[in-house]
Amino acid sequence: MKERFTKLRADLKAFWESRSKNQKITYIATAASVIALAIFLTVYLSRTTYVTLYSEVSPSEIGRIKEVLDGQGVMYQVEPGGTAISVPEKQVDNLRVSLAAEGFPNSGMIDYSFFSENAGFGTTDNEFNMIKLAAMQTELANLIKGIEGVKDAKVMLTLPTEGIFVNDATQEASASIMLKTNPGQQFTEPQIASLYNLVSKSLPNLSTDNIVIMNQYFEYFDLKGTENSYGQSVTDQMAVKKTIERDLQRQVQMMLGTMMGQDKVVVSVTTDIDFKVEKREENLVTPVDEENMEGIALSVQRITESFSGTNPAVGGTPEAEDPTDNRTTYVEGDMGNGDYERLEETINNEVNRIRKDIVESPYKIRDLGIQVMIEPPTADDPTSLAPEVQQDVEGILETIIRTSLDKEAAGELTDELLAEKIAVSVQPLKGKNVAFEEPKTVIPWWVYVIGGVLLLAIIVLVVLFMRKRRREAQMEEELALEQQLQAVQVDDINMEQETEATARRKQLEKMAKDKPEEFAKLLRTWIAEE
Repeated sequence: MKERFTKLRADLKAFWESRSKNQKITYIATAASVIALAIFLTVYLSRTTYVTLYSEVSPSEIGRIKEVLDGQGVMYQVEPGGTAISVPEKQVDNLRVSLAAEGFPNSGMIDYSFFSENAGFGTTDNEFNMIKLAAMQTELANLIKGIEGVKDAKVMLTLPTEGIFVNDATQEASASIMLKTNPGQQFTEPQIASLYNLVSKSLPNLSTDNIVIMNQYFEYFDLKGTENSYGQSVTDQMAVKKTIERDLQRQVQMMLGTMMGQDKVVVSVTTDIDFKVEKREENLVTPVDEENMEGIALSVQRITESFSGTNPAVGGTPEAEDPTDNRTTYVEGDMGNGDYERLEETINNEVNRIRKDIVESPYKIRDLGIQVMIEPPTADDPTSLAPEVQQDVEGILETIIRTSLDKEAAGELTDELLAEKIAVSVQPLKGKNVAFEEPKTVIPWWVYVIGGVLLLAIIVLVVLFMRKRRREAQMEEELALEQQLQAVQVDDINMEQETEATARRKQLEKMAKDKPEEFAKLLRTWIAEE
């Protein structure tokens, strides 16, 4: 066995010394790559993947779960913060079932099952009310958790104290709710209204006005305001106001940004919107001919009477006063000359009768203010902005204000009034928005190392395979050539008969080639004998 190892070591040493420098480097790199790949695969395939067993649990609860896992001999990792614990991925399902059977995790919340499990006669009214309130909060939080997009919910209820007397005023309850929603979760108006109704109907005397709902990002979910008789609400009015201001701001920003550069201009717009809805009825009577103030004559009646004469008329002395006289008795007179004329005209004219039911829509801009900040071409030199450019900007803003304001509400706009509604400031802009580059996906360095090792191993294997094929081809060619030489080999014509001296001479020549030292000793011996 020792001789075999010695021979193997000698063969390996002879093989290594017979290789060139490049071949030695190739063999070393190949061996190192194979060893590194084997180590990586061994570590990667034998590592344990941990997944979260419980998260967002109190540290005391994590401590109790840790004791149970230690007793079962299960490997685990406590996450930073002490509120989560992770176990091997293959055991997570079995551990959740077994720990749930033991009552883990115990959140400490009281639900309605507490009454059936801990009912007793020694509970006071105050204790019972506290337990009842905690149970109501827990059950309401569980209801809210069932809504899609809500991961967790915390509920705080305030219940009014019932009065002793019948005529005591009924107090109202209130609710504060903290939601933990998924990142980027957006609830629609119907969903928010359903959430408010769910909470409101869960408690007596709880109005939607006494409910506050917010998420972990301090975003409030407000219930849409009640509408008035014309379909308006405070929320709608604020939305309309913001829309008008945003459209005007974008219009001015785009125009001035095109002129000076988008990062050189900042625009702010403030408005005063008239949301009044006016509904009125007008009954108007106007002449047909407004120039002469005349209408159309539907019917005309003219009566003309005249009289002239010289004959004596009845006259005389009035009779004695009679109480029954109705002043129809006349006496004869001696005067008979007189003229009489009577004209009467009746015209019925038709006029325009107009009845209007007018409903004026709201959203009139009563007042408008535009504030513009401009950075001069040289940021630190406000005088580098030409006065003509500032005058052009003010002229553009005056035109926008004239065309945007309601004519009746704003009245006559003079240059002085327009100047009060415009503010143009020329100064450096220190708080410009910085355009952040999008995060790029970075490939870990070890991926490149593994890829390079694999590529190098493939190249080495290909080179060795090509050399082996070339060597096999050369051996096949040499074998074929030797076979051809043997096929054409001719016997020596000189058939010299071998003698004893010839055989001894051949032996000496063979010894001189194979064993030169022994041949030299033999020669020295012969010389010494002679």
